[in-house]
Amino acid sequence: MNEFDTHEISNTVAPFENINLYACDPALQEALLREGGANAAASLQALGELLGRAETLELARLANQNKPTLHNFDREGRRIDEVEYHPAWHKLMTLLIENGTHASPWDAVEGGEQVARAARYILFGQVENGSQCPVTMTYASVPALRQAPRIAARWLPKILSRQYDPRSLPIEQKRGALLGMGMTEKQGGSDVRSNTTRAMPVPPAEGRRLFGEEGDAEDLFRIVGHKWFFSAPQCDAHLVLAQTDDAGSAGLSCFFLPRYLPDGSRNQIRVQRLKDKLGNRSSASSEVEFTGAYGWLVGRQGRGIPTILEMGSHTRLDCVVGSAGIMRAALTHALHHARRRVAFGKPLAQQPLMQNVLADMALESEAATVFALRLARCFDQSDDPAQALLARVLTPAGKYWICKRGPTFGAEAMEVLGGSGYVEDGPLARLYREFPVNSIWEGSGNVMCLDLLRAFGKTPAAREALAAELALAGEGNVPYTGYTATLLADLAQPQSDEYGARRLAERIVLAVQAGLLLRHAPAFVADGFVNSRLGAGVGGAFGCLPAGVDCAAILARALVEDE
Repeated sequence: MNEFDTHEISNTVAPFENINLYACDPALQEALLREGGANAAASLQALGELLGRAETLELARLANQNKPTLHNFDREGRRIDEVEYHPAWHKLMTLLIENGTHASPWDAVEGGEQVARAARYILFGQVENGSQCPVTMTYASVPALRQAPRIAARWLPKILSRQYDPRSLPIEQKRGALLGMGMTEKQGGSDVRSNTTRAMPVPPAEGRRLFGEEGDAEDLFRIVGHKWFFSAPQCDAHLVLAQTDDAGSAGLSCFFLPRYLPDGSRNQIRVQRLKDKLGNRSSASSEVEFTGAYGWLVGRQGRGIPTILEMGSHTRLDCVVGSAGIMRAALTHALHHARRRVAFGKPLAQQPLMQNVLADMALESEAATVFALRLARCFDQSDDPAQALLARVLTPAGKYWICKRGPTFGAEAMEVLGGSGYVEDGPLARLYREFPVNSIWEGSGNVMCLDLLRAFGKTPAAREALAAELALAGEGNVPYTGYTATLLADLAQPQSDEYGARRLAERIVLAVQAGLLLRHAPAFVADGFVNSRLGAGVGGAFGCLPAGVDCAAILARALVEDE
């Protein structure tokens, strides 16, 4: 050591990388097999290895460090409204599309593909989250588009393609297509019924004159208005809501707005600016104006909200699954660090209080994973009325509670690393910024909880579907039995208490998570979760596990590493 050197580099921890993200996660592997996704196990093993490589994880850093740029005009002054992305973004998108994360349930030949896709989405969620945005919207658009057979016939082959094609071209010239959505306006936010964007019908004769084919002339409208949040404006088309009657009596309708029209010209969609966001920086979100854009009706006129909710239920599923993936990423980085960082004479992960914190986080992460894949199975089995009812309840409840736990979880993981977690050199600061968006996007926490009340109010049988799910855990655990009995008794009463709707959603998710863990997880996991979540004080700081919890066993299961 040189006499002028001030310190040696020691007791530092190498990055969490070059590890198979699937192989190191027993809870995910078990849930995949249990919920019907066994056919995907081999492909997930290969994907986990690919996503855990240092060079793949580096793509996430680069894509977020080099944010997208909007170019409204080309060098000759023509309006183009193009978004330029860093090459790392395109590499991430290629991985997502090649693995079918945008479309696999819709052309699957075997069952369990919603579960398999959810597992893939959890793995991708541990790498980079902005690129998941257009993938989710494309995946979720398919049920809505199928309500417009002419559009579906033309577009679905490109949507279901496994080729990522970022070129700005008419759909006929593309190898693959991505779809987005636009609902939010300045004055409305979650209250989309207050939208002011208007759609005016185009006479079929004019449509035929413009676009030639009669099929492109039917259900054609011109859209005038704006969207305050218009995610991924580079997508090849968007689904938007607009009013179809000057008096407002017809209500909102859903429209398909392609970037390029059938004659090859650009549609009148003006990107005003990109949003400067807290997180999700790699992905472009924008404000747009429609200056007479052409749009085709999807679904029935005046039934735009039910039509686009076909999309919304799947995007909300991805909010749950995506939050579980970010939780898993934050946990693995924290636990990897704590096993190697020495403080006060031994590794952090062997310090009793740190073990309490990490084990508490591990319980939360595993519970989120098993809930997400169980919910995905409801979507796989949506033809079963009981599973459809269960999805109707667990989707808004899960989106509320699991997404809501994310920011607290991310802050705790960052604290494990201390100051090194707070700086941008590592991924924890980026992961922390990603957590809040899933609570905000596709309906805030309050909107989800009100939707949950609406589900029970409109469909009393939803309570029976939930009761049947909870009963599968049996009566061997007294705290669980008492907790679920009280919950179901409360649900037997009319559900009109908006004031307490958040607490109800939380109780439902905790009960389902506890039941799943009691049925399928090791006893030290299930007992630790029940004893720490089903009593008083739920929702407080991590690291408050009661005495008797086997923290060492929980942590050994949480992250399987080769030392």
